[in-house]
Amino acid sequence: MEQYIEFAGNHPYLSLAWGGILLALIVTWVQSLFSKVQFVTPTELTIKVNREDAVLLDIRTADDFKKGHITSARNMPLAQLASQLPKLENDKNKPIIVVCQAGLSAQGAAKQLINAGFSQVAVLRGGMGKWAEANLPVVKK
Repeated sequence: MEQYIEFAGNHPYLSLAWGGILLALIVTWVQSLFSKVQFVTPTELTIKVNREDAVLLDIRTADDFKKGHITSARNMPLAQLASQLPKLENDKNKPIIVVCQAGLSAQGAAKQLINAGFSQVAVLRGGMGKWAEANLPVVKK
């Protein structure tokens, strides 16, 4: 224990950086415990679509969507999501899986959906990148 204290005294900036990273990890972990947003793998997405009639919501731009998307996905770019939510009114009680390129911006869209009253919202972990990495089918227009 004395070595840790000595190290912290000799390297205050490095110790502060380490403490900040540790704090960020703890905060992220606690937030994920209380978040209503679920994360699904490509395999789980396929199961939800086939067994539970899940709705796939691709929030990438129209150009990215045309380059390749998951079969039966609906394109609602993130910038227009708030104005297009009424189109999803009939699907409020169905599972909705939000897809983006890497899985990061989909989390914000999922929170918007939850705040709008959607009950079963999930995000494809890793987004289209993970989908393509798994060599799963992609539709191109």
